Amino acid sequence: MNHLGITLVSVAFWVFIAVVAVAGMIQDYRKRQLALEPLRTAIEHGQQLTPEILAKLFGQEERGEALDPKLLRVGGIITCASGIGVALLAPFVALVFPPYHWIVLGVGVVAVCVGVGLMWRRRACGRESRPLRERVGRRG
Repeated sequence: MNHLGITLVSVAFWVFIAVVAVAGMIQDYRKRQLALEPLRTAIEHGQQLTPEILAKLFGQEERGEALDPKLLRVGGIITCASGIGVALLAPFVALVFPPYHWIVLGVGVVAVCVGVGLMWRRRACGRESRPLRERVGRRG
């Protein structure tokens, strides 16, 4: 009977993930449809479409700002701390559900790895923002 509750929670989690993913796809589809509506209206009324208008309608949104390395560092620190906290939870889970403490420990390790990856990316962003001469260094 104890396994039934864990199974229901697992199924509910994956159903939630699927619903969120499908909702995101539907929202993207509707957003594209709304963006194409003025184009259809313009074609129906015989207006000329310039390449600038088409590029604006079909192009991706351009981000003017670069990725802030400070935000990556903060995200990495928070993710690592969360992973360590989840990993420290594993011995307490072992007291209640002994077979599942390895899963909890594994989730904590994965979170720490993601945090380290974010901080590693932060260092790469810092290197990319420096001029090429500083990145390569002076060779004699």
